[in-house]
Amino acid sequence: MRTDDFWTLIDQARTGADGDVEAIAARATELLAARDVADIVGYARHQRRVLAASYLVDLWGAAYLINGGCSDDWFDYFRGWLIAQGRSVFARAVAEPDSLAELPVVRQAAVTGEDFASQEMLGVATRAYRKATATELPPDPDAVPYPPEIGEFWDFDDEGSARRQLPRLAALFLDPPAE
Repeated sequence: MRTDDFWTLIDQARTGADGDVEAIAARATELLAARDVADIVGYARHQRRVLAASYLVDLWGAAYLINGGCSDDWFDYFRGWLIAQGRSVFARAVAEPDSLAELPVVRQAAVTGEDFASQEMLGVATRAYRKATATELPPDPDAVPYPPEIGEFWDFDDEGSARRQLPRLAALFLDPPAE
């Protein structure tokens, strides 16, 4: 599956979902299950590449600020949510994690405390393959490994570090709104 095909499928799944990530995941599963098995395997492989490319310390820091904490599993789920936001949001967040502060849903989360994560988005290929073949998705012998270095970690709990690394997100999530 080519990059454009992967993101086109995500965009198709987003249509009519009104930002509901679980609905996007369900729709993506249905759309993918209707395709050739090779496309399902290709989707899984491409998703792995997308996740590997987004395995970055500053993006993890952004997830930590936005969600009020972020374990390694939760960072995967955060990136599942990020995939559901579409190609342009995903690419911009990978290039500049602090840009997430511009998203209306993220700005609202600074007030509501909503968390952003989707394990369901990460399971789209597995569920689609099972639906299409009644068998489990085989392991990818050519799986793209995560980079050995995520980048230099900084203390996500240190306000000064957060303000230096992600100033816009820090302003949203560390400074209480004026009443």
